[in-house]
Formats: sequence, structure tokens, C-alpha cells
Amino acid sequence: MPTIECDPDDARARLSEAGVDMETGNTDHERWRASRGDATAVAYEGKVVVQGAEPSDLTMLLRDGGGRGHVYFDGACRGNPGPAAVGWAIVTSDGIVAEGGETVGRTTNNQAEYEALIRALEAARDYGLDEVDVRGDSQLIVKQVRGEWNANDPELKEYRVRVRSLLEGFDSWTLEHVPREVNERADELANEALDDA
Repeated sequence: MPTIECDPDDARARLSEAGVDMETGNTDHERWRASRGDATAVAYEGKVVVQGAEPSDLTMLLRDGGGRGHVYFDGACRGNPGPAAVGWAIVTSDGIVAEGGETVGRTTNNQAEYEALIRALEAARDYGLDEVDVRGDSQLIVKQVRGEWNANDPELKEYRVRVRSLLEGFDSWTLEHVPREVNERADELANEALDDA
């Protein structure tokens, strides 16, 4: 259970602004409770404790953020097209600070890779990172986004525009192709989501 040392009033304002459901605490010691996805935050004097299966649903909103992070993404597809899923992880000097994996319906492998990159960048933005070093094992996606290769498919062109728009929201960014073994956690999360579907 992550414990975030913070001002509970500031944390409540941040969560409310993000549209998180808020309610009063269950005991005299609890200042308030908030729920989003598979996470529940409970505020006490000087701290907020996050519980649940996916604490990153709330911890990303509660932490001050800022700074630089490594962002890993991967898409998985069983068949091409076929059932697909995405995985992503954000790593800072504190270790893995947020990660996720989910199914994205029936897509091609390249579409799944773009979906993973978009979700990873949205999570990095929501976490409040100023600078991101993005890493993925899809050479096609990396080279298309960097402008080294053309995106001839209309859908992939739209994905590329969305990704570039998200990247421009950071003070600085890099995007690099890495071997699959370097991208192992994002790959695991995507495949776990497919296995659980």
C-alpha cells in the first residue's frame, strides 16, 4: 500500500479537479476517501494511503510529479489482426512508479503498439513528468513517430499525430527503439492482459 506524505486538503483538491469520486471518511481518523478504478485513497493527518489492486489509478494524481522518467510501452496481438492488449511502465529514480495493462479489442499489431504508446504517454502526463525518455521494441512505431519512416496507412497516420501531440506536451522527450528484453515489463503486462481476457 503506497503511503504519500502530503497535505490532505491539497490532495483532495487535486483529486476533485481530476473528477475522482470523493466521500467522507469511515472513522474519526479518516479525513476523506476517494475511489477511482481499482484504487481507494484514504486521507489521514499528513498523509494519504492508497489501497486496491491498481494503486497507480490514484497515486499518479496524488504525487507532485515533475522531473524525468523512462516510459516503456508494448502492444501484443494474437493474430494480425486479432485480440490485442497494451502494456506500459513508468520508471523514475524511485523505481516503477506506475504501470498498466489492458485489452484494446481487435486490432493489428501496429495499432496495438500505437495504443500502448498513447496510454503510456497519457500516464506520464497524468503523473506530472516534465521530461520523458520513451522506449519501445517496435522499430516501425519509433521510426514513424520520429519522422524517419512514412506512415502510409491512414489509421497509423492518425495515431502518429496523436502521439506527436502528446510528446509536445513535455518539456523534452526522446524516443528510442530497444530490444525486447529491455522492454520486458511492458511486454509482460500486455500479455497478462491478453491471458486474462
